[in-house]
Amino acid sequence: MNNLDISNSMTIKLDDVLPEYPVFKENVRRAPKRELTLNEREVKLALKNALRYVPESLHEKLAPEFLEELMTRGRIYGYRFMPKERIYGKPIDEYKGNCVEGKAFQVMIDNNLDHEVALYPYELVTYGETGQVCQNWMQYQLLKKYLEQLTDEQTLAVMSGHPLGLFKSHKMSPRVIVSNGLMIGMFDNPHDWAKATAMGCSSYGQMTAGGWMYIGPQGIVHGTFNTLINAGRKELGIPSDKDLAGHLFVTSGLGGMSGAQPKAIEIANGVGIIAEVDYSRIETRLNQGWVSKVTDNLEECFTAAQEYKDKKQTISIAYHGNIVDLLEYAVNNNIHIDLLSDQTSCHVPYDGGYCPKGLTFEQRTQMLNTNKEEFVKLVDKSLAEHYRAVKALVDKGTYFFDYGNAFMRAVFDAGIKEIAKNGVDTSEGFIFPSYVEDIMGPMLFDYGYGPFRWVCLSGKEEDLRKTDHAAMSVINPDRRGQDRDNYIWIRDAEKNKLVVGTKARILYQDALGRRDIALKFNEMVRNKEIGPVMLGRDHHDTGGTDSPYRETSNIYDGSNVTADMAVHCYAGNAARGMSLIALHNGGGVGISKSINGGFGMVLDGSERVDEILKKAMTWDTMVGVSRRSWARNEHSIETTIEYNKTNKGDDHITIPFVASDELIEKTFKNYMK
Repeated sequence: MNNLDISNSMTIKLDDVLPEYPVFKENVRRAPKRELTLNEREVKLALKNALRYVPESLHEKLAPEFLEELMTRGRIYGYRFMPKERIYGKPIDEYKGNCVEGKAFQVMIDNNLDHEVALYPYELVTYGETGQVCQNWMQYQLLKKYLEQLTDEQTLAVMSGHPLGLFKSHKMSPRVIVSNGLMIGMFDNPHDWAKATAMGCSSYGQMTAGGWMYIGPQGIVHGTFNTLINAGRKELGIPSDKDLAGHLFVTSGLGGMSGAQPKAIEIANGVGIIAEVDYSRIETRLNQGWVSKVTDNLEECFTAAQEYKDKKQTISIAYHGNIVDLLEYAVNNNIHIDLLSDQTSCHVPYDGGYCPKGLTFEQRTQMLNTNKEEFVKLVDKSLAEHYRAVKALVDKGTYFFDYGNAFMRAVFDAGIKEIAKNGVDTSEGFIFPSYVEDIMGPMLFDYGYGPFRWVCLSGKEEDLRKTDHAAMSVINPDRRGQDRDNYIWIRDAEKNKLVVGTKARILYQDALGRRDIALKFNEMVRNKEIGPVMLGRDHHDTGGTDSPYRETSNIYDGSNVTADMAVHCYAGNAARGMSLIALHNGGGVGISKSINGGFGMVLDGSERVDEILKKAMTWDTMVGVSRRSWARNEHSIETTIEYNKTNKGDDHITIPFVASDELIEKTFKNYMK
């Protein structure tokens, strides 16, 4: 076979015309050089792998260009194939396609790469330092071509950003199946994954970037709000009908997900200080109205915070500087912090996710490129100092929680073994709780409440407003405290100006709530009250992710290190006909530390979609609740008992018999005598 035969065998392929090289804007954030540990054979293989996307007539021109990218950026991005026009989620009718799903997914991909949304748009990184829509711009262009051709009786398979091809299926099948970063067990580690990625064979999808379901910082702001308000109720004694007025929350990070923190603390009516070393991220949040004040002066920072605390008024303050300096200032000046966390990208601390104390952001980027070995040492030293400052504040009465960014694991890996409960390994957890372990798990996930979201594909503001009101009409605020919180949240969503990018909304809901809201939306599409809607959720959900460092950290039966739940969630969604299903490795906490699954569901108003929603929406959530119930989580057992009664004759979930601790202790002691 020769390349002419190969080209003639494909009708969907990249054109044999060399695109013009793009002009890069100076004010757009760029990803740092990625670690490159390939040997000579692997470098040549990486180059060969990138060239397989383009016709042979372009190879001679592109080969040196791609090699230069690999050696200077650590990856081959294929910048020449980047669209020259602005990328953003346009109204669905402006896209080409043979089915509504094919056009809907194009909206979502482009929204993820919108410069207002993406962290490093030129490198296709949506958020989380490394979370990519796909690996390179050749994949992007080919994905678009496939989605334009996709019919409602085909399925597109996508492996780590690579469109494997279209396959005949049927109308009730998923239209797209996505996987990202999955590695064979003995190779499931950051080193081998990084080599595979540099060779163009793997990609980090984060939780929703690689599944095209990221909706900007709004996607995490409701969860952040829930975390903060419930932390206040649990640890500060705040009544359920009150807010965080007069209380101080301190954290770090203003990137993709962490950018939700200032908005969340203001909605909760508290005072927030958020440290960030990258001024461009501060500037983005300031321009979006998601942070209220900026300063690089610590005295000014804490003085302003105290002033607003005393007045019981809200403000979010971005401190342009390092979180370690900020915490050490608080320790040395005996400043009380009520709630404390961190949202730097500690799942990749040595790849730029964590900036060591003493370095500016610019120095961090330069050292990553020129002296990685010394940079790693500085990260470890800074993490140790960070930990000591946190511990000193906790000893003075601060409530600290790990925000699922692998901070405590990063501290442990830096050599600080005392952060582990047993001082030896992480098998028994850490001395500080994760927010899932202490707050989100027992108060939300165990009941099935999680980050349900939707996108109005028409791009119309009035469609979003109508869906807000429709969702509110479905919620019964008197059912549970969580429902009351959700009712107020969606009631005030428009006022809180949460949209960044396309017209989307986040709302924590349980299984039945998600199903009923989805059916209501589909009815509205059928009646032509609104245009098509894309449903999804963060993979960070009650049943979407297995991770002992975050989502399953409050599962104590020993199964927190297994990945059965996420895989079953993914497979079950496929069987029930969700429009898109995604399975990723490592979202939020790093490669080999989690497996997560997500979905996308396009509402076109059809009765076919009604039937899928009735079967799939409850499965997607209850698979997680039932797993948590089997782990003997009390609230999940309550929820499962109620579900079995409500769904008698259709669904039935196994519920554990609970053995008493006294019996276990007595039996063990008798045996050991």
